[in-house]
Amino acid sequence: MLFPTTIAGSLPKPEWLAEPNTLWAPWKSSGEELARAKRDATVLAVKLQEDAGVDIVTEGEQARQHFVHGFLEKVEGIDFAHKVEMGIRNDRYKAMVPQVVAPLRLKSRVHAEEARVARTHTTRKLKFTLPGPMTIIDTVADRHYGDRVKMAFAFAELLNEEAKALQADGVDVIQFDEPAFNVYMSEVSDWGIEALERAAEGLTCTTAVHICYGYGIKANTDWKETLGSEWRQYEDIFPAIANSPIQQVAIECRNSKAPLDLLALLKGKVVQAGVIDVASDTVETAEDVAKVIDAVSKFVPKSNIVATTNCGMAPMRRDIAEAKLMALGAGAKLARERMG
Repeated sequence: MLFPTTIAGSLPKPEWLAEPNTLWAPWKSSGEELARAKRDATVLAVKLQEDAGVDIVTEGEQARQHFVHGFLEKVEGIDFAHKVEMGIRNDRYKAMVPQVVAPLRLKSRVHAEEARVARTHTTRKLKFTLPGPMTIIDTVADRHYGDRVKMAFAFAELLNEEAKALQADGVDVIQFDEPAFNVYMSEVSDWGIEALERAAEGLTCTTAVHICYGYGIKANTDWKETLGSEWRQYEDIFPAIANSPIQQVAIECRNSKAPLDLLALLKGKVVQAGVIDVASDTVETAEDVAKVIDAVSKFVPKSNIVATTNCGMAPMRRDIAEAKLMALGAGAKLARERMG
């Protein structure tokens, strides 16, 4: 099928699970009640995607407070009790982050429950997202390794361990989220791709990397205003990604100033093209979505295009996010009818 659909990863959490419209939203309950709420929200996220015509579903990241910290919670050597304020994404915004205080190792499986629940409740392809090594080290304070690269590869080892377990759980696509690739471009070719490859080493399922311009929060939209009339970050990093064994690349296309002709640098890769703008509350029409797919097809073979969202929708209003899901499914269907 042409233009299968997926989402970047996250969906807004229901009001009964976490504080709405907030990044790093606090949970509304604890203990077994919270565990049940997470399971229920995961099932709901899968159902909403299926109803919208999403072909490769995710668990919506419903059990994670944040896409990075949700992984870190199961890592030994990290101190969550004494968070410190740190600049994120080259000081784009400040956040309270945990500290690495000892050698890193997994305490246990990280996402086994979410993967099990999602796999049980859908027969569609299942994608699972993990934070990439470079993005993790940009979202945690180092008080142990004293070397960014050494710490990134330590995380890559743990990511690889969990990714292999997720594959065994029946996950079809493992996607590593690396928004930091659009910030520290020179480091991507120096060591970032190598660390990513270590995280994906030995996987036989489909592998992907997601590189966007961030959630639709003010810090990110303000940053975009400083990038000029053309966003050419992808030009610096696509050649290195093209030479990697990572099979798919998820990027931002809808209402983006990133020139689409840069996609030609990803020869041979499947492109998850962002056709839904997560930085706007305006709901796309099916026509809007189909137009972006058509534009992308000028530089990527039609058979290599997956339609997705520009980034995660965790901070969005639920009603808007759900309407955008419907537009995603309807737009891809329209594109198939026109271009198939």
